[in-house]
Amino acid sequence: MINAFNLLFRDAPLFLAVIDDTLVCRDINLIWRKHLGLSATAVVAIPTEKLFNLENECSLMDQVEQVIHQGSIIKGRSASLLAENPVTKPTHKGLLSAWRIQQTQNERVSALLVFTETTEYSRTINKLNRLQTTHELILNAVGDGIYGVDCQGNTTFVNEAATQILGWRSEDVIGKSLHGIHHHSYPDGTPYPSNECPIFAAFTDGEIHQGDDEFFWHTDGTLVPVEFTSTPILEDGKIKGAVAVFRDITERNKSKKQREEAYEQIKALKDLLERERDYLRDEINVTIHFGEIIGESQALKRTLAQIEAVAKTPTSVLILGESGVGKEMVARAIHANSPRVDKPLVKVNCASIPKDLFESEFFGHVRGSFTGAHRDRIGRLHLAAGGTLFLDEIGEIPMDLQGKLLRALQEHEFERVGDDKTIKVDVRIIAATNRDLKAEVAAGRFREDLYYRLSVFPIEVPPLRERSKDIGSLAIQFLDNVCKEQGRETLTLTRQQIDSLNSYDWPGNIRELKNVVERAVILTKGNRLRLDLAMPNDNAVKKTLVSIATDDDFVTDAVFREKEKTNMVSVLRYTNWRISGTDGAAELLGIKPSTLAYRMKAYGIKQSDFK
Repeated sequence: MINAFNLLFRDAPLFLAVIDDTLVCRDINLIWRKHLGLSATAVVAIPTEKLFNLENECSLMDQVEQVIHQGSIIKGRSASLLAENPVTKPTHKGLLSAWRIQQTQNERVSALLVFTETTEYSRTINKLNRLQTTHELILNAVGDGIYGVDCQGNTTFVNEAATQILGWRSEDVIGKSLHGIHHHSYPDGTPYPSNECPIFAAFTDGEIHQGDDEFFWHTDGTLVPVEFTSTPILEDGKIKGAVAVFRDITERNKSKKQREEAYEQIKALKDLLERERDYLRDEINVTIHFGEIIGESQALKRTLAQIEAVAKTPTSVLILGESGVGKEMVARAIHANSPRVDKPLVKVNCASIPKDLFESEFFGHVRGSFTGAHRDRIGRLHLAAGGTLFLDEIGEIPMDLQGKLLRALQEHEFERVGDDKTIKVDVRIIAATNRDLKAEVAAGRFREDLYYRLSVFPIEVPPLRERSKDIGSLAIQFLDNVCKEQGRETLTLTRQQIDSLNSYDWPGNIRELKNVVERAVILTKGNRLRLDLAMPNDNAVKKTLVSIATDDDFVTDAVFREKEKTNMVSVLRYTNWRISGTDGAAELLGIKPSTLAYRMKAYGIKQSDFK
């Protein structure tokens, strides 16, 4: 037992010493020996007062003496150890305990001193205190309000910003239910149960909760709108509470409301500008595609009479005709002569809209209603409010979407994609198609009720071949426009060229005529229009021969030779440069192949020059 005690005494991590009744230290353990610079085996006899720093500690030795002689006990008394060299080694501060050792009858009285060093502990505590102070300074410097709560929802911390925002001081809320103080009721005054509080939810489900539509009650009884983040505090995987960070968004809400009001004004102006930009009311004067409605033919006069008759009414119109006859120009003319002329004419090309985007394009959508809907969009039907909606290529609308269109046209109301708000509009409908809608209805590809809704007043636009009297006037107008667009001097059409145009049946109608005139201008290098190079190949010879045969004017020899050369080139192109044989160029011209070959050589006509 004695040996075991000696081992425990020697190797103990605390400072241990044994003193006798004369207050002399007779034994000391290894850690104390090291502190004093003594060897492990040195015999010691150190007065007890030499072990301690007795400055300002006069009563220490009296208490130790009472332990020896009276058997009293010292428990955790503050003390400081002396070092071997106090200059190079710091003084150890700590707590001293002492009690008398029970002795046998013949042994001298002794006491055991136990010193627990607290220097590192004090340093740690001081460091923690400094750290806490620093953290409090940081948290108090933050402009957002910060609350700490425990698992019961009681407040553990309040920073300065929280007090400034809500008026509640730390002494008002520390240790009390945070929810019960300023989150107890909804804005309408009804109770707000704590189990519905998203801030408290953080220390029940362990999730981070955020919100920007909460209200806290101020000390003056007013509501403060806030946004917040409530984050759970975890220790060893267990929830210990939560930290709520919030900020006053009163000014932000005011600014948001002002921005929304300004946005609505800007949006209204933007919508108006878009309408004016995309669907200008004076589009009736645009001549890029078909020119103005020009002509003197009886077929055109019948169409104009129908336009004049229906324009002043709100009746729906269905414009029928082949592709390229100018159905859109008819729609513009109806709108321009209607009481809605001061409102927009909005065009929807039904053939160019993908099926999955038809509803969005026609009715509009709200942001987030489908993938890619990054902003609200106004539909064409809404843009045409008060004006005219022109549905071009109406026969191309998918069958499954015709019902929704019919409802919108009949009831003058619709809903945007992703929106449950009904929008009412007053719109006149003009539709156009090159299809036989009656046949489409019979085939089940077009709704019969939609057909009758659109075809209250049908207008048949005649093809250009039935308006031969108008071809020259249209061609002259196109020629003038194209020359201006290309920045060149105005070219003219000769009488024989107009006759050549009249002899063609124009399957592409007005659109094809405009293209031919523009192509002729491009191919013309001098001041004489090369219409012969622009006309379709299968009619080139016919047009040229007719032009020469019906020309009553005379020309100079140079012009005649140029005409002859042009005529030969045209017929050679028509026969793919085959001179002799059946339907060869010589046969079509009524001359011998050798004569044609001679004239080609005389005029310098080579196939390689005309590729």
